Amino acid sequence: QVQVVESGGGWVQLGGSLRLSCAVSGSTFSGYGMGWSRQAPGKQRELVAAIAADRTPAYADSVKGRFTISRDNAKKAVYLQMNSLTPEDTGVYYCRSWEEGGSWGQGTQVTVSS
Repeated sequence: QVQVVESGGGWVQLGGSLRLSCAVSGSTFSGYGMGWSRQAPGKQRELVAAIAADRTPAYADSVKGRFTISRDNAKKAVYLQMNSLTPEDTGVYYCRSWEEGGSWGQGTQVTVSS
């Protein structure tokens, strides 16, 4: 069973940066894509970034140019570097592996103050 644990969330001021980490277990990892999503209270979950097995990234328009997704296959980890944060980025951030048995993790809270 694929398991993920997110970390790195916290409270940050407008314009600040955070780096989220996702540790993966129960997966061969390198052969699958990974993704980050977020959800704020009263809003739908949205996919914000994804990275393919060959490291090709993709981003939601709302975060393009500000967020960078990366992966370390040796460490079985995926990261989300978030810069120029705004209150619209506030929410719980989740990661997952795009493989059979994968699912969103428990998430890590990101709060951006105005």
